[in-house]
Amino acid sequence: MLGLFKKTDYKKLLNEGAVIIDVRNPGEYAGGAAPGSENIPLGEIPGKIKQIKSLGVPVIVVCASGMRSGAAKGQLKAAGVEAYNGGPWTKMLKYLD
Repeated sequence: MLGLFKKTDYKKLLNEGAVIIDVRNPGEYAGGAAPGSENIPLGEIPGKIKQIKSLGVPVIVVCASGMRSGAAKGQLKAAGVEAYNGGPWTKMLKYLD
């Protein structure tokens, strides 16, 4: 069973140009966010998929707990975007230096 769940190397993804999209609402985002992240609330993801796809880089989606970012990851993957659920935005801080 080991190896079934591949651990995502967020540091490597970020070093290779991945972007962090925070899908919390603007009020939550204003209260603290991962440096360099972009705020696109979950409800706005469907309307921004073309724009996100045009970046041509992997996307790491984050939120407060991992629930909304999980939903966003599903939407992005369905649209053909290489997307990863980063979970809580605070988790990304250790990969940014």
